[in-house]
Amino acid sequence: MFIQTEETPNPATLKFLPGATVLSNGSAEFSSADEAGSSPLATRLFSVDGVANVFFGPDFISVTKTAATEWAHIKPAILGAVMEHFQSGQPVLSGADSDSAGHAAHDGPDGEIVVQIKELLDTRVRPAVAQDGGDITFHGFENGIVYLTMRGACAGCPSSTMTLKAGIENLLRHYIPEVMEVRPVAG
Repeated sequence: MFIQTEETPNPATLKFLPGATVLSNGSAEFSSADEAGSSPLATRLFSVDGVANVFFGPDFISVTKTAATEWAHIKPAILGAVMEHFQSGQPVLSGADSDSAGHAAHDGPDGEIVVQIKELLDTRVRPAVAQDGGDITFHGFENGIVYLTMRGACAGCPSSTMTLKAGIENLLRHYIPEVMEVRPVAG
């Protein structure tokens, strides 16, 4: 098994490409070893000292390190953990814990607008963000403001504010006149 790695715009996050399906649908994120209980792979990754966050996409794993840790010290252990996991035959997630589309439900009066927002996120934004090892999901829409959750490499990324304001906000405002602003919310 050959596992490729790619840098992301977030210097604290590396993207690992195992050349196999990681999650067949949705995504999953774990910000601590305590949260990783439903994932044999995340549990294995958190056993590597210096791992701060694990994010699974369709065909990649994004790992965020602690500030005091150097990639040169933990990258070989992470590669080994990913390889061991895929050779073990264990599932990435136990049960059906992937969060499917990842978008929050919306039952307010702006249902049609929210459907359009989610459609644009799924077709235009999320594929591009996944290339950088992250994900952006819908959190809410109220008074013209779209609230989005940034995950994986996007959470804490130095360029995330620019991505939100110059990219996503402009796209949504162009196609949906009711959108006035985009704001991040903590995942």
